Amino acid sequence: MDFPPIALLGQAVVNGIFAGAVYALLGLGLSLSWGLLRQINLSVFAIALSSGYLTYEMSSRGFDILLALLILPPLFFGLGVALQWGLERFKVASFNSLLITFGLTIIVEAVLQLIWTADVRRVESHYSDIKLRFADLFFPAPELIALALAVAVSLALWQVSRRTDIGKAMRAAAEDPAMAAAFGIDQNGLALILGGVDAAVAALGGIGIALVYTLAPSQIYGWLGVVFACVMLGGLARPLGPLIAGCAIGIVEALTMTVASPSWAPLVSFSLLLVVLLARPGRA
Repeated sequence: MDFPPIALLGQAVVNGIFAGAVYALLGLGLSLSWGLLRQINLSVFAIALSSGYLTYEMSSRGFDILLALLILPPLFFGLGVALQWGLERFKVASFNSLLITFGLTIIVEAVLQLIWTADVRRVESHYSDIKLRFADLFFPAPELIALALAVAVSLALWQVSRRTDIGKAMRAAAEDPAMAAAFGIDQNGLALILGGVDAAVAALGGIGIALVYTLAPSQIYGWLGVVFACVMLGGLARPLGPLIAGCAIGIVEALTMTVASPSWAPLVSFSLLLVVLLARPGRA
């Protein structure tokens, strides 16, 4: 087997980082809800794909695709608050939250297929024609936008969790709910805010998907494995974890496709996940 040229390997690393940025945007909301609320909220996948299709619809009607950044996150923030209110209202347990939100995801997939059919869709915009070049490496504008979103959101949430009172209160409520309540922390209010933030981040992930990938309703299930691996490798409730883990997984996948075969790439994330869980079962 011939070893690929260095330039090709370098481009694979760049492409892996871009893919990892999308993984991070999808995994961040799941990581926060799982780590801070003890809820395995799979509706982030449904929200992301819904956001992706709405981005496609806006683009097909002549709107600048970046306008979605101003409209969709606030919209889905409200829906996330409503969903979290429902989970809190009926005192849904952790495992039951997985089942309920997975059921919602199946419903959303059916609705998306009813509206846009099962045909593959792709966002066409003038950003698709913009490519920056550095040496022998190419940096397409859509991928750069997705990477910038992932880095900005991850850093912003990391700052909030570490530097602000609301972030410290959320971590305190997750670590010791009884003690947090004794100090007057409004856990239900914080949960509603975090539910909205998770949904808004997932909406940004959907915009990233629309920028970089094609859209299909069944695509929801294709992201489950790699995003779960990203979350577990990065650690729960660690805003920078999914970004670092996602980029690492994306790079290894891209190099595997370049050096070996694309059919080997899906094995990468699960292999890394198994190694970490066997070596450090208490990592999450």
